[in-house]
Amino acid sequence: MRAGGHRIGAALVCAAFVVSGCGVFGGPEPGDAVDEFIAALAEGDTAAAAALTDSPEVAKGALDQVRGALEPKSVEGSVGSVAEEGDGGATVDYRFDWGLGDDRRWSYDAQAQLHEVDGEWKLRWAPTVLHPELGIQQGLALRTETAPPAPVLDRDGAPLLQADTVIGVVVDGQAAGDELDAVAGRLARELGRIEPSITKRSILDGVKGTEQGTGYLAASLRSADYQRIKPAIYELAGVRFTSEERLLSAERGLGSQVLPAIRSAVAERIAGRQGWRVVTTDPTGAEIDELHAERARPADAVSATLSLGAQRAAEDALDGVPGVAAIVALRPDSGELLAIAQNEAADEQGAIALTGRYPPGSTFKIATAAAAMSAGEAGPDTRVDCPPTTTIEGRRIPNDDEFGLGKVPLHTAFARSCNTTFARLAVDLPPDALTTAARDLGIGADFVIPGITTITGSAPAADDVVQRAENGFGQGTTLASPFGMAVAAGTVAAGQTPVPSLLTGERTEAKHLGEPLAPDVLDALRAMMREVVTDGTATALAGLPGVHGKTGTAQFGDGTRSHGWFAGYQGDVAFSVLCVDAGSSRPAVEAAQRFLGALG
Repeated sequence: MRAGGHRIGAALVCAAFVVSGCGVFGGPEPGDAVDEFIAALAEGDTAAAAALTDSPEVAKGALDQVRGALEPKSVEGSVGSVAEEGDGGATVDYRFDWGLGDDRRWSYDAQAQLHEVDGEWKLRWAPTVLHPELGIQQGLALRTETAPPAPVLDRDGAPLLQADTVIGVVVDGQAAGDELDAVAGRLARELGRIEPSITKRSILDGVKGTEQGTGYLAASLRSADYQRIKPAIYELAGVRFTSEERLLSAERGLGSQVLPAIRSAVAERIAGRQGWRVVTTDPTGAEIDELHAERARPADAVSATLSLGAQRAAEDALDGVPGVAAIVALRPDSGELLAIAQNEAADEQGAIALTGRYPPGSTFKIATAAAAMSAGEAGPDTRVDCPPTTTIEGRRIPNDDEFGLGKVPLHTAFARSCNTTFARLAVDLPPDALTTAARDLGIGADFVIPGITTITGSAPAADDVVQRAENGFGQGTTLASPFGMAVAAGTVAAGQTPVPSLLTGERTEAKHLGEPLAPDVLDALRAMMREVVTDGTATALAGLPGVHGKTGTAQFGDGTRSHGWFAGYQGDVAFSVLCVDAGSSRPAVEAAQRFLGALG
């Protein structure tokens, strides 16, 4: 008996007359034969490995099956004890170590009986040579088990994204045969209740355009939707179903732009660790027994800064807005994004809430007022002219409906949104004054936020007097996104530009930030934005406590059409609302009212 062992490929040195070390018949040791068997199997040379057995043809078939099923990246082995018997037999213990890729390792002990054939040691073939529990006419199989994706939770622990079973409804036109027309009609009636774009014609066209023998995916359904219509479609001719675990929004359509972006950003974090099993199978491939198992391990949940309640409130506030509309809300103190909402019309144009660039109109008067007060050109109580129109180097600038206030304090001109006043203020400022003030509010800042792409906007310096005048009331070359105006409102609320974030624990990179506004300028802006609500252009919000903001009507195109804006804050929520081509700021103010009212 020889105890201990050696790895594959180790040189064997033995004394010729030590029975426990060398074969009694003077040939190679039985352990050598097992070493060579494992080495050939490791190299994929199943013919060579089979030739070391007493039944090469049967052994090769079994070895090919095992290697084909497991697709090992490595096979290692070590011979343990060798016991030679007086009748020309031997028993060899050894250990297999299979490397199956992706850090999967499977190790176990095995044993082979050997006997001498024509002076050479041969393994007496049996399936147990490969594994002690492998039976005759059985094979091995590697089964994988995917962990369900971990959920993405909102700031309060409510699910924003969670695992669900997605059912694919597949139509095989060839299998449906003469019934295809009727099948398409029935599917369209049932699927159209969930997705109105699915019609009988779209299904028929889809089947027609699919290669013969390949099914057409008519719809992908959430499990609840599938169960609702299953009785009506399950037995239809030529219709089959697929199943897949996916991470879906907690509600259909929720966060149409932001949640898919989060899902992509955290894909690796939520995937978990894949499980796997090695099993024995019968000739049909059916599973018989489990030899080894590593269970799937779900990943930890990921938390986002979004608030499910705020997201719902923002989306509900946009219901009924006929055109493109968006709302972005964040925490002024931390920059944590609370809601990023768009309606369906906006979704057709992309993530406009985050990257759309529009003239900000009179919401930009926040920057113009800040610039004028920071330069000492005016204070909140400085009396300024607010004529119905003013002309600057040939450019006629009117107030909305050409209203006029005469000479009033700056805070009144701000609350009533006098274009003529702010155009004149801008003309008297240096070319880059508005650029600097906008940057101090966060417009022009560059944020690299894990999970999303954002643009705040821009306010180019203007040497041209007319251009500077137009920039002064948010026209000209000034541009901002709903995200950018929410940041600007948050800057006024917090006293410094918040650095926005979306995923808890992920750091945002911020570039091109301005300087904090002086305390007296901040105090004045806050009072002026409050007056907009109590006595200015947003009195529809006066019934809500503590709302500060600024309306904006921004002309575009030939000047006959305009966007509507409202940017502001209430308590620990800063936000902006954009209603594209709305004609006035009224729809934006009404959406803000619905949003804040729902937040309570």
